[in-house]
Amino acid sequence: MSKDSLVKGTLILTLAALVARALGVVQRIPLVYLLGEIGMASYAIAFNLYSMLLVVATAGIPSALSKMISERTALGRTEEADRIYKAALWFAAGAGVVMTVILYGAAPYYADMILNPQAVLPIRAIAPALLLFPLIAIMRGYFQGRQMMMPNGISQIIEQIFRVVTSVGLALLLLGVGLDFAVAGASFGGVIGSIAAFAVMLYYGMRLRKKDRSETEVRSQTTVGADAQLPYKTIYAQLFKLSVPIVIFSMTVTLIYTIDSSIVTLLLKDSAGEDGAREILGILGGRAQSLAGIPIILAVALSQSVVPIISSAYSQKDLKGVADQAGKVLRLSILTGLPAVLVICLAARPINGFIFGNPTGSVWVEQYAAPIIIALTASAMFQIIMQTSGAVLMGLGRMRSLVLGVVAGIGAKLAFSYVLAPWFGIYGIIGATMLCFVVMTVLNLLVLRQEIKFRVLGKRRWATLTMATAAVILLGIGLDLFARAYVHPLGSPRWDDMLQAILIVGITSAAYPVLLLLTKTVTADDIQQMPGPIRRLARPILNRLGGTKLKQEG
Repeated sequence: MSKDSLVKGTLILTLAALVARALGVVQRIPLVYLLGEIGMASYAIAFNLYSMLLVVATAGIPSALSKMISERTALGRTEEADRIYKAALWFAAGAGVVMTVILYGAAPYYADMILNPQAVLPIRAIAPALLLFPLIAIMRGYFQGRQMMMPNGISQIIEQIFRVVTSVGLALLLLGVGLDFAVAGASFGGVIGSIAAFAVMLYYGMRLRKKDRSETEVRSQTTVGADAQLPYKTIYAQLFKLSVPIVIFSMTVTLIYTIDSSIVTLLLKDSAGEDGAREILGILGGRAQSLAGIPIILAVALSQSVVPIISSAYSQKDLKGVADQAGKVLRLSILTGLPAVLVICLAARPINGFIFGNPTGSVWVEQYAAPIIIALTASAMFQIIMQTSGAVLMGLGRMRSLVLGVVAGIGAKLAFSYVLAPWFGIYGIIGATMLCFVVMTVLNLLVLRQEIKFRVLGKRRWATLTMATAAVILLGIGLDLFARAYVHPLGSPRWDDMLQAILIVGITSAAYPVLLLLTKTVTADDIQQMPGPIRRLARPILNRLGGTKLKQEG
């Protein structure tokens, strides 16, 4: 397994995350039909709470581990890196047991507190997954630090396959027993997924260990003996010094979703009633969060790939390399994330109708589903920039700035959720989420500007990007109006929605890159930095538009 570049590593993680996300959306389709919006609200509560505790259980150590491993590997201190890895594994094993017990025991108290007592069984069903996922996260952090992304990608896909099959199968089998048991069965899919992912990581771990053993002589010549005996106490002190700020940053999105799961029913029960508020929560957690997570995939992959690369460059005092990588990762995240956000927002109505439908005929789904998806997906653009800029700060070791940004963002989220919800309902809560991401993004970029001189896009390219975006929005709105009026040849709302979604997604996703190339917002140099498949796809378009020719693939 060779070390991966930023682009190659990002491509591997992006493709894996896309497949995993697609499987996650596929999982939600039958679950929405089987469990309904009320059941999906319980499922979302359990999953979001579990996800937040998973981040706490690993204490940000995977990212901290990645940083420490990459720095020591770059300096040739490989045995010290291995000892750090072992110390992290011991911590993960203990943390997994503690968090599993906490989640299982606290389930009834938390469920009662948020006025969703039916969430107890789903929370307890997913709790055992915390036994293995901290270990899996540590393994992924180690491979990430070695700049080997394939094990992480494969394990994500295998995990989702087993999760989907088990979740849907158990929900179907247990539905006859009761809705609460069916939701618990769906949650238990996470446990089976963790077992499958752990098996994959063990396989790759044994392969890497065998490879490292064959290089023992070389390693012994480049490693200082005292480093291999680095005390665990010292290792944990370094890990926690790095990981506490990282965990605060890493859990931001999960914490926001958990906050929403906890407050939506409380804040909307007076205007929508408790059942109505739970249905709106089901729409937010079962539909909107799954679709809004798609544009973020590349940003997360870029973040995972860039931390060890920037850490390695920074440890060698290569500030120009750091600035180049920072500009590149921010540019790639914007140019690839914005089209995904636009396409989902513009086609939200038919996408929701085709994928999820409205099996119960709920008036809340009819009224709120598409607008909630649009609002939450729009906020994802700021989340993308927040995620990538935060990863650069993480690579630079600017942990205090990360923490201050998160504290400010979460403070804004909480305050404005309570201020805006009485006036705008669920849209006020989502607006507070967007404001949280905006605050964190602005603070991250201000700190980065003080540390390094980097360039994302020039003034002219920002202007042309804005014009191209506005043109695609107008095109998408026009296509949606046309589709509503004329594109319903099959006489079935669901299949007509499918055709409408294909029409809107197909035309807008094709028009946007062409507009970016026509306006020279995206140049041949930008495309040259992208993965091979994108370069091969863009070459004939650039040639037809008279742009600079790309280098031929070797």
